[in-house]
Amino acid sequence: MPKPTEPAIFDGHNDALLKLFKNGGLANADQFTKGYDAALDLPKARAGGFGGGFFAVYVPSPVDLEHKFIEMTKSQYDLPLPDAIPAGEALPVVMHQAAILFALEAQGTLRVCRSAADIRAALKAGQLAAIFHIEGAEGISEDLHTLDVLYQAGLRSLGPVWSRPTIFGNGVPFRFPSTGDIGTGLTDAGKRLVRRCNELRVMVDLSHLNEAGFWEVAKLSDAPLVATHSNAHAHSPHARNLTDRQLDAIRDSDGMVGLNFAVAFLREDGKMQSDVPLSQMMRHLDHMIERMGEDRVGLGSDYDGATVPKGLDTVADLPNLREAMAAHGYDAPLIAKLCHENWLRVLEKTWGE
Repeated sequence: MPKPTEPAIFDGHNDALLKLFKNGGLANADQFTKGYDAALDLPKARAGGFGGGFFAVYVPSPVDLEHKFIEMTKSQYDLPLPDAIPAGEALPVVMHQAAILFALEAQGTLRVCRSAADIRAALKAGQLAAIFHIEGAEGISEDLHTLDVLYQAGLRSLGPVWSRPTIFGNGVPFRFPSTGDIGTGLTDAGKRLVRRCNELRVMVDLSHLNEAGFWEVAKLSDAPLVATHSNAHAHSPHARNLTDRQLDAIRDSDGMVGLNFAVAFLREDGKMQSDVPLSQMMRHLDHMIERMGEDRVGLGSDYDGATVPKGLDTVADLPNLREAMAAHGYDAPLIAKLCHENWLRVLEKTWGE
């Protein structure tokens, strides 16, 4: 019996643009369309019923990955955060990755969506639906003019930080065990950024922000609180995960959280090891549904940016996740909500449709 490829999965986070940037950049963007050694490309998306999601633009730091992965297999770890990246260095990388996204659209591989109606139309047509998202606002100028221009280009979602500090605020380290309560949050510039995002109806992504920043956004923002790829601290006490108090605040704002597939944020021991049963993902989903309700939980895989559980190695394996949800007792309406309907609901509310 074939595994289920429906309902279509619309996902809160992937690093496909970073993967392409590192593998030849714009000149080789068509490898995404043809298929290559990645967790996400067009052939794998079609095989797994992956309908699209938030395509993150991310400026990488020099990191000793071997050291990072060794440290994250220990029972405790606290990795030092990379230094801040000046806007002048970050912006060319942002522009290159954005150019890759728009090149894929020009090839007919995907559709860059600026509204929930765009996403629905793309899903109906069997076309990949992509949100232009930036993870870490290093490329945004303090006067926010860059934000305004990127919005006109199609930017609809922004994370003020990716863990390392920016001129807008501070993120959480890769620390286990820990909460995200590790110091000061938003700067004055960060508060202006949140207000301007509200005016433009750009979604503010709370994943990677520390607790102080989270609560400052909660106080400032008039939009639903959203964490695109985070998990429940109650089931994995990692600094990157959300406490019950944070989940409750997201519920009260009518926002949502996308379940992160990264194994270090799923496992109770916080280790970067892929032998994670899908039942552990169900525990996180159960907890977040219990705290926030069925309408406020979705998926935020982090494909091409994280080590994921065996059996979900690429988007072609997503039928295994649908099957696990059904075996766990989730009915068809709830599975549809988790796969894409909840994302459409919160985006309609955020974008003012």
